[in-house]
Amino acid sequence: MDLDRPPAPDPYDYLPETDPLHVSSEDFADGGPLPESAGAAGGNTSPQLSWGGAPGAAAAYLVTCYDPDAPVAGGFRHWAVLVPGSTTSLPAGAGGGGDAGLPEGAVTLRNDNGDHEFGGAAPPEGDRAHRYIFAVTALDTADHGLDADTSFAKAQFATLGNVVARGTVTGTFQL
Repeated sequence: MDLDRPPAPDPYDYLPETDPLHVSSEDFADGGPLPESAGAAGGNTSPQLSWGGAPGAAAAYLVTCYDPDAPVAGGFRHWAVLVPGSTTSLPAGAGGGGDAGLPEGAVTLRNDNGDHEFGGAAPPEGDRAHRYIFAVTALDTADHGLDADTSFAKAQFATLGNVVARGTVTGTFQL
């Protein structure tokens, strides 16, 4: 791998500004390494996530995990799930094997592996540490019209006019 190439830009820097949402994890510090269990070889276990600070009551949240450093055009989408607005955290392992650990009413969208679950970190061996950006986007409607076959990109586009707040927490992973 070409370790001299510059890191990919953070795609959230290019989206329309929103109110901030505080996102954190008990399993890793922002900018720090993800636990081994979050890797594809470590069990594909999503880390614990918590969020808060949305203005007013959010009707739903779109929770995603994206690797902008994947050596393919456009990065790699590891996870996307819509959860009800009453949800303010997900336990470690949520979204593993389908709906495990997800609240009632959650809808897991298709990731770039073609699965409906969390796809663990899997940067190419020897490549620099990849960033895994976990974003939580607060939506002002639960009537988003999205289903499990909706792509990550289409979900973001379809909800663009309903975004009231967004926050991210980034973990790294390297083999």
